[in-house]
Amino acid sequence: MAGLCPLLLLLLPLPGRAAGPAGMLYPRDTPSRERKELGGLWSFRADFSPGRDAGFAQRWYRQPLRQTGPVIDMPVPSSFNDITQDPALEGYIGWVWYEKEVLLPARWLQDPARPRVVLRFGSAHYYSIVWVNGVQVVEHEGGHLPFEAEISSVLQGSPGCRITVALNNTLTPHTLPPGSIQYMTDRTRYPKNYFVQDIKFDFFNYAGIHRPVVLYTTPSVYIDDITVTTTSSEHVAMVQYQVSVVGSTAYSLSLTLRDQEGKVVATGDGPEGELKVLNPNLWWPYLMHENPGYLYSLEVRMQAQVEGALLEDVYTLPVGIRTVHVTGTQFLINGRPFYFHGVNKHEDADIRGKGLDWPLIMKDFNLLRWLGANSFRTSHYPYAEEIMDLCDAYGIVVIDECPGVGIRLPESFGNRSLSHHLAVMEELIRRDKNRPSVVMWSVANEPASELPPAAFYFKTVISYTKALDPSRPVTFVTDANYARDRGAPYVDVICVNSYFSWYHDPGHLEVIPLQLTAQFENWYNTYHKPIIQSEYGADSVPGLHSDPPLMFSEEYQKAMLREYHSVFDKKRKEYVIGELIWNFADFMTNQGTTRVLGNKKGIFTRQRQPKAAAFVLRERYWKIANESSCLPPVITSHSLCL
Repeated sequence: MAGLCPLLLLLLPLPGRAAGPAGMLYPRDTPSRERKELGGLWSFRADFSPGRDAGFAQRWYRQPLRQTGPVIDMPVPSSFNDITQDPALEGYIGWVWYEKEVLLPARWLQDPARPRVVLRFGSAHYYSIVWVNGVQVVEHEGGHLPFEAEISSVLQGSPGCRITVALNNTLTPHTLPPGSIQYMTDRTRYPKNYFVQDIKFDFFNYAGIHRPVVLYTTPSVYIDDITVTTTSSEHVAMVQYQVSVVGSTAYSLSLTLRDQEGKVVATGDGPEGELKVLNPNLWWPYLMHENPGYLYSLEVRMQAQVEGALLEDVYTLPVGIRTVHVTGTQFLINGRPFYFHGVNKHEDADIRGKGLDWPLIMKDFNLLRWLGANSFRTSHYPYAEEIMDLCDAYGIVVIDECPGVGIRLPESFGNRSLSHHLAVMEELIRRDKNRPSVVMWSVANEPASELPPAAFYFKTVISYTKALDPSRPVTFVTDANYARDRGAPYVDVICVNSYFSWYHDPGHLEVIPLQLTAQFENWYNTYHKPIIQSEYGADSVPGLHSDPPLMFSEEYQKAMLREYHSVFDKKRKEYVIGELIWNFADFMTNQGTTRVLGNKKGIFTRQRQPKAAAFVLRERYWKIANESSCLPPVITSHSLCL
């Protein structure tokens, strides 16, 4: 990505409201709440001025965007990069502007109870500033987590609502993920003020409003947050809860837990307590139980007197009852050993980039279940809440990873980066803390964890994460040498990436058994913690064949997998607790001499068609599932209608 720009403005010191530490309940329609989806076509304009700052200098947010100059239609949600035929936009770095004019329902503005109106973004990459009717209402740093602002005060009774968003995709050594701007000063080779965005991660830095934008309402006194944890024994489960209410201190709370048939199984009251569930239906992973992903519904009902009127707010939260525990050699879900046989993914597809797309999501989940995969890691950033909802419902186990990818430079381990990293973990846990599918947090992928400052950095991030959520183990994914990794002492599970016979000893499949066995033994003998092979794989160009297998052929990808699997089968009898293939599907990257239209390590193409390796993995995963399941062996890859 390149451009012509003497000064790239990222974190402008503009007055306004930053996204605060309030609750982040997913917007749902309830008897007391309404929501209005704002997806569709938005007006869009990239700021191609020399300093990328014309939008701020000319205050584009003060007027309809079309009055500032040429605009185009841009779909939301989507990345903007691949929508047009303009190569300057495909690789654009800097500020872009979005705008949507919305008419609000009259009842939202005329209700004498004065409901709150909240504007919420599922995510926008990377740095966002939002105005409503020309008034700044929120700004947010980070490209993969939701943010919102109450906008009631700026509506002023008018049904018209003009939403303006300025969005910057520049990455610096202190963003998450980090990056840097490199200015090319050799005038014999580059134009004046020429720069490129340098990144240390291997996927395309798509940008745009990637997830749904909604307006929703709540009463003026409302349920702000709910926290649920669960414990269980053979015949009894306890659901511990905490509820926060904002807007009044004089209120009452009642809670009702219902099973999937709508039967009330427990009730409670007050802002905190526990619900006792007899003979509970536990939340089990896919292929570990005949009824995976069992979810109860927790209805929280708040009542408050405000100026003589009774206000009521109702919110319903899906709840899965399950426990997670890590021993020196096992990962236990509900007291039973769980083996991760799954994938790494990306939010990535043709044209839409990282934009949320329901047909694609459903195709991916159907492929996961066809494959016999029971888990995935959200490599390398939090995925959309809509995807996480399906993981909860289908029983797909998730290692929930923050955007800590590409932390390679020494300056990315300083206090400024650390402070932001802690804030991101707080946002992630606030969003996903109640999800039964999330069994472990990952705070980074392949950082330079052998550097001296990494010890304090990861000790701090991991301890902070554990303080926020003591109920889940914490890890990060490493590719460092076991003897020099300064963060590994602080994780609960060792997650290691390795590409023997690909990036190391390329083409030499015969070295895999020796090197992979040594890898596992070295890590376990040093730390005595269970190990997940969190990445392994090989690029393959679909339709490229070679026998004997040569690199980039489908045969080589198959052969590499089988070499790894032979070692996995030995070590999973001891302390290896999982294997996650890299990658589920081919995905886009920056251009480079080793990338032909992206990374080709997928077992599916970018269009979700299987390569030969997909069938190898499918046979393996169903075999593992039948070996470890408490279900009769009649459950096979052919007995599910997906």
